[in-house]
Amino acid sequence: MPHLLPICRLLLATMLCAALGACGTLSRMELDTDAAPAQRLAASSDLKAEVDGLAQPLIERGENTGLVVGVLAADGQAQYFGYGVTAQGGNRPDGDTLFAIGSLSKGFLGGTTAILVEEGALGWDETLATLLPAHVKLSDDARRITLRQLVTHTSGLPRQPFTPETLRYFIEYLFTGKSFYRHFDRDYLLNYLATFKKSGEARPQYSNIGYGILGAILELRSGQRIDALVHQKILTPLQLDHTGYVPAALPGYATRARGHAGDQPKMIRRGQPVPDWEFTDVMSGSAALYSNAHDLLAYARAHLYPGADALRDRALRNSLQVQFARPQEAAATAWIVDEIEGRKITYQIGLVAGYTAYIGMDVESRMAVVVLQNNFNWTNRIGHRLLLRMVHAQQVRTR
Repeated sequence: MPHLLPICRLLLATMLCAALGACGTLSRMELDTDAAPAQRLAASSDLKAEVDGLAQPLIERGENTGLVVGVLAADGQAQYFGYGVTAQGGNRPDGDTLFAIGSLSKGFLGGTTAILVEEGALGWDETLATLLPAHVKLSDDARRITLRQLVTHTSGLPRQPFTPETLRYFIEYLFTGKSFYRHFDRDYLLNYLATFKKSGEARPQYSNIGYGILGAILELRSGQRIDALVHQKILTPLQLDHTGYVPAALPGYATRARGHAGDQPKMIRRGQPVPDWEFTDVMSGSAALYSNAHDLLAYARAHLYPGADALRDRALRNSLQVQFARPQEAAATAWIVDEIEGRKITYQIGLVAGYTAYIGMDVESRMAVVVLQNNFNWTNRIGHRLLLRMVHAQQVRTR
């Protein structure tokens, strides 16, 4: 009934915010309250002990089933640390263990977009009016959305449309863990643009469907499917052989980390297995990638150190530049930039099914941290804390 639609939208928005922890942020980050950990690391140089101290309690408290921490030091050397198990009866995960990385997929799609812009195939200020075919009906607000707004989450598009169907799938998700994005196919998203109305001023508002639409645009402009395009522009050149949209085709799939309930889904006990999510083709670029810590640190390194392709280097480096400034969660191309303890931390968070993923960089020091968990946990207790400890320890050593 039409008069129930606003009520359904309000209910869905309230439930999503309550269930996912917050509306305006991707995750809650824990930080150190004093400088002692960084000073300890500077004095001992025992990185493993610091990572153990952060990670092992999460396993012992049952907060995590398993997790992997990858660290890229200032000298370009990478280390990997695994804790817990990949699944009940499984092995300890390591740097080669596959995880679903959820919205870290957006970084690869944003990076591919930046490369296409650098090549001249796209322009940041092109609008949906020219980026989509003429037969696609667009509201006035949708027509004015630019490519730049899509990659920086400033288009005004919501995280997902608030509809009765989404509400029904979301309630089902709370009890079963099944995806509540499975009805967002290409026709659904493009039809949504016909009636889209922007609310308020342009400001970052995280949008999964915005990246779904971005993927559709890239396919139309390039004539390639997203998986082939991202492989061509990023995965193959960087030799990221354990990253892809079809997990069963990746090395190590049989021993991958299996997803488990954590903070979500609310009605499934923490530590219980939950189903993997499958995405429609138009949403795959937004959240469907699987990867491991080894590949993700290699991807971070490609943003921090020059490689063999000057154009790709330039595009990836430019994707880190803030395009919408604000004190916290400033928006770059898929990346978020926060000013924390005098440092600019550039990072992304992925939350999907039974997984949580983090990749963070201190660009100035050329350090990076990856944290992969096989539980959906809203609070990230390791990523920022470890990265800042490493940076501050390096500063102490060089004084």
